[in-house]
Amino acid sequence: MSPSDHSILTSESIVLVGLESDSKVDATRQLAQLLFEDGRVSDLDGFLEDVAARELQMNTGLPGGIGIPHARSEYVLVPSVAVGVSTRGVEFGANDGPATLIFLIAAPDGANEAHLHILAALARKLVHDDFKDSLRVAKSAAEVSQIITNEVQK
Repeated sequence: MSPSDHSILTSESIVLVGLESDSKVDATRQLAQLLFEDGRVSDLDGFLEDVAARELQMNTGLPGGIGIPHARSEYVLVPSVAVGVSTRGVEFGANDGPATLIFLIAAPDGANEAHLHILAALARKLVHDDFKDSLRVAKSAAEVSQIITNEVQK
């Protein structure tokens, strides 16, 4: 697979519709693998260590079936959001249950503003049920990518 357009946060190559996982560690690894294969992350294990360290500080599960594992990392080459859509859900520590939408946010080390901008833009959209529902019913990675590009990275 050739690398995607790195000027956009989310592309078809870093979206996994039908994510199946029994743990947040495995779900995060699957999404990080996509970032690595797409040339957005230079060291898969190093990046996963940074994500795990961040997860130890606080669970990244949000109400409404959302998981947002994230990290700033020296191994991230370009700000990116890998997305997993799960029908069964993955436990990310939210009070209301498992996450069916998982957003792995990867920001280069030192890119505090970019990281916060990504989180803020995504958070603003995630309060809207129609946005979340459109992602959950999307039939393809391309459709998920297009929704996020249109709604988050305007």
